[in-house]
Amino acid sequence: MNKFTVKDGTEIYFKDLGAGQPIFFHHGWPLSSDDWDAQMMFFLNQGYRVIAHDRRGHGRSAQTYKGNDMDTYAQDVAELVEFLDLKNAIHIGHSTGGGEALRYAAQYGKGRVSKVVLISAITPYMIADDRNPNGVPLAVFDDIRHNTLHNRQQFYQDLTVPFYGYNREGANVKKGIQDNWWRQGMMGGIKAQYDCIEVFSETDFTEDLKSIDVPVLVQHGDDDQIVPYETTAVKAAELLKNGKLIIYPGFSHGMPTTEAETINKDILEFIQS
Repeated sequence: MNKFTVKDGTEIYFKDLGAGQPIFFHHGWPLSSDDWDAQMMFFLNQGYRVIAHDRRGHGRSAQTYKGNDMDTYAQDVAELVEFLDLKNAIHIGHSTGGGEALRYAAQYGKGRVSKVVLISAITPYMIADDRNPNGVPLAVFDDIRHNTLHNRQQFYQDLTVPFYGYNREGANVKKGIQDNWWRQGMMGGIKAQYDCIEVFSETDFTEDLKSIDVPVLVQHGDDDQIVPYETTAVKAAELLKNGKLIIYPGFSHGMPTTEAETINKDILEFIQS
């Protein structure tokens, strides 16, 4: 297995396949690099080098009790990127991973990042407050915290239903997809996953979006029941200097898995443009 130890001693698991221009994938909460199977195989077969890591505390990386914050996530990525000496890389992030990809690119990516893709991302800011009156109420995240702390085994099964839009009429429910989500979630450490709830709900990426100069593709489904597109994708695109926004009618939060063919095609077109 590929493992890299960052400066604070945390072991980070990563996958590194193929050759060519590198694409680095950043996964969502509470998952792992395994959630990128459909993208890694597609872009590997297109001649790209594909890299994905398990965020600290998630998947096969060390189950950390500290450092579970967005700045440390981005620093971990920077150390891994430097170790692998990735240049001219495309960074693609889903959900929480979108925030991580953006924070890394904004703070560490100069000279190494060529493009960024934000899929169903938490950027610029999720929580409802005076600055973001149309955001998601704090009570929603408190409920996620409560269920993660007290009953994550069942909660991680239940959450797959809105995550993939399986509660919609006519949905093609696939138990294997649900089981794989649960498997990934239960691989990670509860402390890191609990801490990450505050990270994905309360981190403000406004300045990151404003400062980034490279082209950024923003993809979001208009039936995302986890990260509402009006308060994230639409606002993110408005803040970007060089952004492209695609809103997909009827697509769920988990569209990189359920709608992989469409998502991959549009990312490839963006990369090659």
